[in-house]
Parts: sequence; structure tokens; C-alpha cells
Amino acid sequence: MKLFRHDAPDQSEKAQRLYARAELTYTVIDFCAALAFLIGSVMFFYPAWEHAGTWFFVVGSGMFAAKPTLRLWREFKLYRMGDTEDLAKRFEG
Repeated sequence: MKLFRHDAPDQSEKAQRLYARAELTYTVIDFCAALAFLIGSVMFFYPAWEHAGTWFFVVGSGMFAAKPTLRLWREFKLYRMGDTEDLAKRFEG
């Protein structure tokens, strides 16, 4: 169940832009995190690169941790933009 629904036709243009930017950022973070894990995995095939590979895993993990943080920030930002009248209805359904 999503915290808020963002398919409401009466959503402001500002809220739609914020939602779209957050989704794009989320996708970029997701791609970069996966790339960091892939590079780190390849580096572990070579003993001389294991230390650098470990750092790629740490960076990728940080990126994966940033994803739910970004979504939570977006939800609260949209909430503060004033879409509170039907919040209870949207939360339930």
C-alpha cells in the first residue's frame, strides 16, 4: 500500500513536476547503485583490486539506502504542498 496516491487528476503542476523529478532521481540512483555493485563484483576477481571493489560495494549500499530516503522526502514534501483534504481516503484505498 502506497502512502499517497499520485494519480489524482486535480494534482497541481508543481506537485506533478516534483513527483517526476523525484522518480527520475530515484531511477538514476538505482542505476548507479547497480553499476557500483557490478563494478565491485568484477573487481573481486582480481586480488589487487579487492580493496577498491569493497569501496564500490560501500558506495552502492549508500545509494540503495538513499532510495527509500528519497521516496520518504518526496511524500512529505507533497504532503506539505497542501494536498491534505482527501489524505485519509487516499491512504485507505
